[in-house]
Amino acid sequence: MPLISLLRWQFDLTWSLFDFHLGALTDEDYLWEPAAGCWTVRESGDGTWLADWEEPEPDPAPPATIGWLTWHIGWWWTAALAAAGGTTPKAPGEVAWPGNAAAAARWLGALRADWIEVLDRLTEDDLGAPASFPWENRQDRTFAHMAGWVNAELMKNAAEVGQLRLLLTASTAS
Repeated sequence: MPLISLLRWQFDLTWSLFDFHLGALTDEDYLWEPAAGCWTVRESGDGTWLADWEEPEPDPAPPATIGWLTWHIGWWWTAALAAAGGTTPKAPGEVAWPGNAAAAARWLGALRADWIEVLDRLTEDDLGAPASFPWENRQDRTFAHMAGWVNAELMKNAAEVGQLRLLLTASTAS
């Protein structure tokens, strides 16, 4: 099997696992805080939703809300798409969260469609081209590495969203 076919298959599988959760989430689910001091998304005075963020990221990072996790996916996917297109990725503080469940699902669905366009244009030779995202100053990383990283990061974030859904359900069970 060609590598691009395997990467695409893995991406489609990962998206289906994430989409299972995405379609079931409510506005309240996105903002449910699983612990004190967690990272979330907050509406600013002008109606823009911004995510909590620190650089460098603390170790360990605080727990996060589903809203924050979906913002995080949107941020890194926007950055990966920019890098794939040869433009400079936006900093985390430059990417806003859409503000509600339906808008977040549309945003992430549009990023998925854009990523599929990138994947569908690739040839096996393209996979060997250098890629600087998400690594800086690593000449040994290729587009294949970046595509594999997108799959792994989406899978990790999908699992985190799923775990938060389970915790939310358990915490509200009567």
